[in-house]
Amino acid sequence: MDETDVEQVTLALLDAATDKDSEVQEQVRKSILTLGKQQPDRVLAMCQDYLLKHPKLVVSHRVVILQTIELIVSCRIEEISPSRIKSIISLASDEMTRSKEVIPDWQQAASNILVAVGNKHINDIMEEILSKFQPGVLPHFFVVQTLANLSDSNVYGMVPFLNAILGTMLPMLSMAKQDNIKWVFSSALSHFSDSILEYLANLDKAPDPSVRKDTFSSDIYAAFEILFNNWLQSREPKLRLTVAEAVGSMCHLMASDKLEEQIPRLVPAILSLYKKNNEHYIISKSLCQVLDASVNMGSRVLEAQLEALLFALHQQVSAPVDYSNPPTVKNHNEVLRCFSLIANSFPDRLVMFVLQKLENSNERSRMGSLAVLRHLINSSTSTMESKKLLILASIRQPMADHSNKVKRVVQVISAMAHHGYLELEGGELLVRFIVQHCALPDTQRPTDPEEVTNESLRSMCDNTLHLLTTTVGRLADVLWPKLLFYLTPSQYTNATTPLCKSLIVLGSKKKNNQEPSFKIDFTREALDDDKWVCQLAAESTRYLPTYNNALEEKSFLYRCIGVTLQHCFNKDLVKKQLHEVLLAARHNDAVEREGVAMGVGLCANSHLEGTLAKLDEFGKSDAFKKSPSIFNLLKERNDVEVEKVKSTLILCYGQVAANAPPEKILNRIDQDILRCISKHFNTKVWKHRETSIYSGGSLQALYKDTLAALQELLKSVLAKDPTPDGLQNVFKHIESWLSSGQDHERERAITATAHILAYYLDNLTVKNMVSFHNLGALLGRLSPRCSDPVPAVRAAAVECIHTLLYIQLRYEGFSLDYKDESVDSLLLLKDRLENPDHSVLYKTCSDLTKVMSKRLPQQQLTTLVFMLFEGLVDSQTNCCRASTVILNTLLKNRGGGLQDMVPEIITVLLYYVQVRVAVGQTVLILASQHLQTVINTLIFSGTCMWMALGADPIVANQIMEMVMEKLSIMAPYVDKKESLMRGGTTKVATNQPLAMTCGLKELLLNGQSQEPAVSLFPRLFSCLTVRLGASVGVSAPKDTFVCLVLRAMAKHAGPRLPAIVECLCPLLNNIYELITCLQFLSLYLNLDVLMNNMMERISDPCCTVRMLSVRGLGNIAVGSPEKVRTLTALALSHPNCYDTHSHVTFILVPLLTLNQENDDIRCTSIHLMGNLSTFGSGEQVFKDQIHNVLVSLLLHLVDPNPEVVKACKYAMRVCAPVVGSEQITAMFQNHLHEDKSLHYGEFINDLTKYLIQDFPGMLNFYHISVIQFFKSNWPEVRAGAAMFIGITAL
Repeated sequence: MDETDVEQVTLALLDAATDKDSEVQEQVRKSILTLGKQQPDRVLAMCQDYLLKHPKLVVSHRVVILQTIELIVSCRIEEISPSRIKSIISLASDEMTRSKEVIPDWQQAASNILVAVGNKHINDIMEEILSKFQPGVLPHFFVVQTLANLSDSNVYGMVPFLNAILGTMLPMLSMAKQDNIKWVFSSALSHFSDSILEYLANLDKAPDPSVRKDTFSSDIYAAFEILFNNWLQSREPKLRLTVAEAVGSMCHLMASDKLEEQIPRLVPAILSLYKKNNEHYIISKSLCQVLDASVNMGSRVLEAQLEALLFALHQQVSAPVDYSNPPTVKNHNEVLRCFSLIANSFPDRLVMFVLQKLENSNERSRMGSLAVLRHLINSSTSTMESKKLLILASIRQPMADHSNKVKRVVQVISAMAHHGYLELEGGELLVRFIVQHCALPDTQRPTDPEEVTNESLRSMCDNTLHLLTTTVGRLADVLWPKLLFYLTPSQYTNATTPLCKSLIVLGSKKKNNQEPSFKIDFTREALDDDKWVCQLAAESTRYLPTYNNALEEKSFLYRCIGVTLQHCFNKDLVKKQLHEVLLAARHNDAVEREGVAMGVGLCANSHLEGTLAKLDEFGKSDAFKKSPSIFNLLKERNDVEVEKVKSTLILCYGQVAANAPPEKILNRIDQDILRCISKHFNTKVWKHRETSIYSGGSLQALYKDTLAALQELLKSVLAKDPTPDGLQNVFKHIESWLSSGQDHERERAITATAHILAYYLDNLTVKNMVSFHNLGALLGRLSPRCSDPVPAVRAAAVECIHTLLYIQLRYEGFSLDYKDESVDSLLLLKDRLENPDHSVLYKTCSDLTKVMSKRLPQQQLTTLVFMLFEGLVDSQTNCCRASTVILNTLLKNRGGGLQDMVPEIITVLLYYVQVRVAVGQTVLILASQHLQTVINTLIFSGTCMWMALGADPIVANQIMEMVMEKLSIMAPYVDKKESLMRGGTTKVATNQPLAMTCGLKELLLNGQSQEPAVSLFPRLFSCLTVRLGASVGVSAPKDTFVCLVLRAMAKHAGPRLPAIVECLCPLLNNIYELITCLQFLSLYLNLDVLMNNMMERISDPCCTVRMLSVRGLGNIAVGSPEKVRTLTALALSHPNCYDTHSHVTFILVPLLTLNQENDDIRCTSIHLMGNLSTFGSGEQVFKDQIHNVLVSLLLHLVDPNPEVVKACKYAMRVCAPVVGSEQITAMFQNHLHEDKSLHYGEFINDLTKYLIQDFPGMLNFYHISVIQFFKSNWPEVRAGAAMFIGITAL
């Protein structure tokens, strides 16, 4: 194809690019690109010439051509001549910045050309771009965008320029006011930061290896402060996200000390964005970058943010992932990256947190925890190495879940298998879990689309088992021959196929490698294996309940268990099995009692000491009590049941005596066997003897011994269940005595509690991950006792709290020897508690609360708050006051995190009306933190707490503002039918405005509210006046009374009237408040601002409103006649008056005079005429008015004031379509532009021809109108009038 053909085809294609069909446009681009690859210079020249010769091409046409240029440049940059490159740069730069307005498609296409060229010719590009990026002047949006994109596409070329660019950009940031400019600067800073980081990471490839991070640190930090402190608070979501992204990228370039200083503010700010934005990916990405930078520099303050970080990130990772929506997938991955970063610095805290969350019953929470756990196992291998046993133990919790979704824990098991977890003790349970779910039956019922079916879970487990068999070589010895054992049991029938497949693979490998373990001898004798014997005994015991319908066989099994235990060397297991046998036995059946006794006797042959000890312990247990124990651990037993249990025990002792070795039993018959048996024959006699022992002794000694015995008993019960639940079960029997009215009872209760807690801490072993969930409840019960009237109670209460906080530290993962300074400081408070002075006690309680607040987990806070509520009505006045002090101190420190619980807290507080002062203080603290929520709750809860809110002038001011705002937008009443039989309606007051009005009244009764009430007096008065007026016909006040109040204020309010009027004017748009406002304004004289508001309402559809508006205008006219003409112009400036059907408006139009000496009024009047055309188009009455003022407008085209001339051009151009002449319309729109000069003589000469042609009947009127301008104040207008009349007279 020769040059001529190329030109013809290219030209034809460029013409065709105007096609609106996207497919045609795409084909045009491809065809021109094909030609451009052959002759790039020539085709680019034609594209360039085409754009220059057709400056008025539609945007879509220009975009196609520009996109084509970009494609050619991108693929043929090496072959394009330097001169053509420079001309292309110039063209693209001009196209990009020609319009000051942002036109994205057009300008982005031009920007893309510059970026494409910049990949090769960065210096030429920067010379052009920087000429439009000058200090002190905000650049074009796409200039900044282009710089950002260049930094991405050509890192090594752009980074050397960035130091200078940042220096120029920094002053511009404070100049940016529009959101789109802020957005593009934020985006650019994000791109710049990323480019710098990439450059620094690849210095070996960089043209200038001397570039260092500190080269940019100061500029980046200066930009960070503006973005973080100002722009991140924007109401525009898109801007907030972009700023967050930029802040995250910039953190890596900030100096370490500056970043450390910002972390306590930065992390909470980013976390708060999750609630403000629906799109979370950018937020998580930014947070990840902040964490990365913080961890890399070894931040010391990051740990303080850890609790909030983990809570927010867990919420994110628990959110469902929509794999058809890429942003949700990206967000999920970024959140997991955040967990990995936290694991590098805080592995113990993180693992503890995740494993605790696994115990949560919420399905979504567990799924999130499993996702984190799987990610940590795969990505943080070295960090997780020491946590393997802990994770292995905790993973059993989700394995027991009934939800198939949670049972996808199999994915976590797969990850564990690849990292050596399954070879550890307990790993075989995970293998069993997989095999069990390979055997799942089919789903029997229709399922929810989101539910994980049995078929899906089974398939996943099949694949996992196959994967473990084929890819994890070290698992071979774990799976072989263990998988063989699952082939025969019936419950694993459905798993036969995957089991066989795996066994074939495993067996073939072992056979081919000639491994000894390939051959299995299933007949080997195992009785000498103690582990096997112990397991046999345990399994036999587990099968006892299956023989409940075959008592002879069950009795035989008891004997078998006894013989098996004879051969077991593990004494602890022997005791455990005996315990289970005795507890599980059905003592009512004689055959079973005999079988139990024989089994126990046979066991005693080898384990006499242990058997007697277990029988003695069993004899002291609750199984022998007829009524519920004080701890209610077992159900009530009747006399017959207890006697049957005694029978079993006596039979056991008999069999022990018969089977034990003679040389050992003789010495034990009298001391151990007969003594224990006699207890169960003569219980009444023993009770009598116990009473007589103490009858002659000291009663105090008896009390002391009893308390000691109680403490030991409580410890023994707690030892059976050393968990938070077990602790709570013991404590619940003591807590009611803590608030007893008797001093000695409270002292004994708190002493017993202190001993229990100390015992719990000393014996605490954190194995499975459980949270100390009752910490808040225990602190709530014990902390008020720190102000008890009894000094001993106060001291013991502090010890209890000290112990509780150390228990919490243990559950958080801290070691036994860890010492916390803040917690240990509690012991120093005991000395201060010896002082009976109430003020000292309360101050001490406050200090104690600050320590509790610091160590209390967020999830425990609500429980503690509600428990303290009960302390407000304690039997001891001191403790009531202490509860208030503790509660208020706690809320001041941590109340900010109780947003969702505020309504419930206030609802509960209102029940404690007997301590109104204390409750009022608490409500006031909550109001200072969550004002909107508190007010919304109090609106529906009566007015009893409103007065308390007035104690804080700042809060009172905010409440007044809020109430006034709500009263201005809420309907004060509703119309309801009086009855079904009558058609009339009655006005019924609405609850919320009425409640707020009553609440405001209570608030103002508090003397502390005087200052805000005075400062807001004009607005308050206006608001309440309107409220009063809106109540007419609804409640007692009469209309005449409203008038009297308003007239008195208008007459006597003095200097406050202007502010009151200013407040009333905006309320004219409210249908409920309009008439009251107009009543006031109609009585208020000589204020310019009133004219505007009166005129706005003169065409109101309501007759009363129109009447009051006319009355107000009448008062203005009487009091200030000179205002009438100004009134006309100002009235027309309001769009509500542009109603072509309103006669009032067009009666006022002829009053408009353009000969006013005041330039502003003249200019405004002309502008208003133009604005009226929007509402009067097509109306004959408006067309007539245009011709009435047409001459005036024409003559003011030579007005001495340039602004008036511009206003005339604008008004005539926008009114042109209403004139009724196409030629005149064309003239007005072509020649009357505000920014262009006008040859007045030629314009008037041409115009009069069309006036004569199109409106011959109007000539006489035009002449009459012109004559009046012969007396104009301005010579230019008088000359224009002469010219006009001379031309029209020809």
